[in-house]
Amino acid sequence: MILHWSPKSPFVRKVMIAAHELELVDKITLVRSVAAMSAPNPQIMADNPLSKIPTLVLDDGAAIYDSSVICAYLNDLADGPLLPRNGRERWTALTREALADGLLDVLILWRNEREKPEAAQSPAWTKAFALKIERGLERLESDADALSQTPFSVGHIAVGSLLSYLDFRFGALNWRANCPGLSIWHSNFSARPSVVATEIKND
Repeated sequence: MILHWSPKSPFVRKVMIAAHELELVDKITLVRSVAAMSAPNPQIMADNPLSKIPTLVLDDGAAIYDSSVICAYLNDLADGPLLPRNGRERWTALTREALADGLLDVLILWRNEREKPEAAQSPAWTKAFALKIERGLERLESDADALSQTPFSVGHIAVGSLLSYLDFRFGALNWRANCPGLSIWHSNFSARPSVVATEIKND
């Protein structure tokens, strides 16, 4: 399998953490791929018309995207435990993943906005981005004890990847100040071998 990959993408990191947890890393060839919002990448678009990473190309040439779909595919491939098969645990894991992925989408839009010239930035958008992150973190903080008590899943991977990306790109927000329980959980998450092996690198 081939994975369109970047060392700084939090969505790619989700997939790589899952691959490590499922012991599938050796079956994946990483292809460094740049996916910029303003400059579609023809190489990525040959496999994914959205020009987004991660995109996983299977041995038969079929492509799978986005990160949530790829993680589910890898979990099925390994008959793994990262996506509970039914019941409340499954919907909880998927809802956590959806919340974390949605917040990552907000952060990426926010980062693109703040890279514009100051005169071109929208204060209304920035205010909306900040409010969504604040409310999302409040929700995750209320879920911190449950995160610690439930089996490790795609939901945990997504939440951990979100918090690590906050540290990487939005350190000034100092999210830990208002999320003590989530901070403790993230410290434990960060010690997992799969997380250490996929640490975001600014290169």
